[in-house]
Amino acid sequence: MMITDAKLRKELLDYLEHPRTHAPFAAAVKDFPVAFINKKLPKVPYTPWMLIEHIRVTQHDMVDFMRNKHYQELEWPKDYWPDPKQKADKNMWNASVKGYEDDMRALTAMVKNPKTDLLARIPWGDGQTIAREVIQVIDHAGYHTGELILFRRMMGAWKG
Repeated sequence: MMITDAKLRKELLDYLEHPRTHAPFAAAVKDFPVAFINKKLPKVPYTPWMLIEHIRVTQHDMVDFMRNKHYQELEWPKDYWPDPKQKADKNMWNASVKGYEDDMRALTAMVKNPKTDLLARIPWGDGQTIAREVIQVIDHAGYHTGELILFRRMMGAWKG
């Protein structure tokens, strides 16, 4: 069976817009208790806010890489995680969630655009394609969304 551009685009969009194998990011952050956003669990070096900020920064970096020919690579791990001493408030939490959602909409629009060649190498990369990067965004967000839900379960704040 040959995978056409339209089929690949449809599959990626379906996964971006309707994840079926795990809870979506929106469900994991919905009604998250503000009292818990800066709470650390035993042996976990980050808080729920640090985790969603990491998801946002990493996703933003990957979206920027896909569409910006002047992309500047971030330094790992320093640029991908907030300062552990920083405490978030509700506005910072909401800004992290909104940033994630904004970049997800940009990513989805990129995949929907028939002018986007999903399998062409990104000229300023070293072999990556848009399709590969989209899959990486999905994988990264899915992995950390599961962690966020685990945080909520352990804090007694998950009703899913």
